Amino acid sequence: MLADLEKAIAKLADGTAPLEDLVRAHEVAVRLLAETQSRLVELKARADAAAQLLSQ
Repeated sequence: MLADLEKAIAKLADGTAPLEDLVRAHEVAVRLLAETQSRLVELKARADAAAQLLSQ
């Protein structure tokens, strides 16, 4: 997931791709960022729950 996000960002940063490709790369980057943030929230909740169990 991170590698795909990095590829999309690299395309956007390059600026030499056709507009259609840039729009597509932006859409991919936005989707991947949302998925990554959601996954991080899930993992944090699991880590917090595990830490709470260990501290009991």
